[in-house]
Amino acid sequence: MTIKFALIGHRVPSHGKLNLNDLAGSCGRLDVILRSLNSALFLSHGIRENVEVVLHLQGGDRPARRIWFDSSSVRGIHSDERSIAGHISKILELHLPPIGMKNMVKNGIYHGQGDLENTIKEWEREKTTIFQLDKSGKKISSELKNYDNLGFILSDDKPFSEKEESILSNYNKVSVGEKWIQGHCVIAIIHHYLE
Repeated sequence: MTIKFALIGHRVPSHGKLNLNDLAGSCGRLDVILRSLNSALFLSHGIRENVEVVLHLQGGDRPARRIWFDSSSVRGIHSDERSIAGHISKILELHLPPIGMKNMVKNGIYHGQGDLENTIKEWEREKTTIFQLDKSGKKISSELKNYDNLGFILSDDKPFSEKEESILSNYNKVSVGEKWIQGHCVIAIIHHYLE
């Protein structure tokens, strides 16, 4: 089973330099996205198997950028937010490939252009069962183990936009509880259910 997470950073810059000393403010709450990335990929002393994470960086006035992390081949990253932000900052200085291209930056890390709609189309081609994470959804259960590939879509500290909600309207909403909790906690609970 492959578990995929799409993390939406509505205000995270898609180009330019990041201020590594202010991930929460001037970087559009990149700290929230990085905590979720850490929960998705890392164990206490290693990296999970069969996990893919795609960050959607949509801030600024230039085209949105996606950055993929593939746990089966990623190397040279550590679980602290500042270190990963440093990798992302270098990626944001690279020329943005056109939609449909996924350029490798280093082992297990790729970048390219596109948005949530592009990611969903790719996941559908890969036969991924897609869920929107939302507290109003059906309570998550261990029945998810019955699927081969699972894709979960999370927003940052902002709700999904109207366009995103429209795109996601065809997919089931699932919930880990009746209260809004932070994305990295949601991801940890999903891993717990699936293990």
